[in-house]
Amino acid sequence: MGDEEPKALNYVSEIVLKKRKSNEDWANRRKEQLEQRVKKSKHDNSFIKKPEQFIREYRDKEADLIKMKYRGKRPIKASMSPHSKLLFVIRIQGKSDMHPQTRKLLYSLRLRRMFTGVFVKANDRILEILQKVEPYVTYGYPNLKSVNELIYKKGLAKVNKQIYPLTDNNIIEEAMKQHGIICIEDIVKEIVNVGPHFKEVCSFLCPFNLNKPEDKKALQGKKKAFRDGGDSGNRDDLINELISKMN
Repeated sequence: MGDEEPKALNYVSEIVLKKRKSNEDWANRRKEQLEQRVKKSKHDNSFIKKPEQFIREYRDKEADLIKMKYRGKRPIKASMSPHSKLLFVIRIQGKSDMHPQTRKLLYSLRLRRMFTGVFVKANDRILEILQKVEPYVTYGYPNLKSVNELIYKKGLAKVNKQIYPLTDNNIIEEAMKQHGIICIEDIVKEIVNVGPHFKEVCSFLCPFNLNKPEDKKALQGKKKAFRDGGDSGNRDDLINELISKMN
């Protein structure tokens, strides 16, 4: 027994060892992913709405519809009378308590998501819509600096169902040359002056995707009118201050 020679260890190449280690690491990562997925599904299932939540949401939506109709019957206030033909409208609210008719009006302004903004021409129809959806939007009169910065920093255009940043004047010229607009400076000029092709330019531009302001005082989440210490409604020239914080 003592004279037996020790058996030689089986040789395993370094490549095989690395592959084993790689497979083990992959298996461990896969296991963790599956565990996280199971936890997430359990977490999601824990938030199934109760019947009373559906009832509360339905009542909130009906209350929103009644308030919207009431606001629509009020005469347009002198504070809403346009000092300028150009308005910039930002959607700042919109959750489960919104009635479908209110949402439809916001969609007509192309405000499908929170913190999106659009240029509109101030007229009776627009002012009537803004009065109806007042708790969900804020608006005012943008100056040249705000228009310029919005278009240069956040400007996007939709051409043939494709979204392009406004970095190439060739795209602008190809889409808008029939209106005498061939560069980004022409777009700024048309918007600021609310020119004869304002509607076409606004349709060419996508709604502006703005940032949530870091300053909590800029938007406090209150549906009260801005003049009463809230967030919504007409800010007049102070809209420029909000644009600078969200651009």
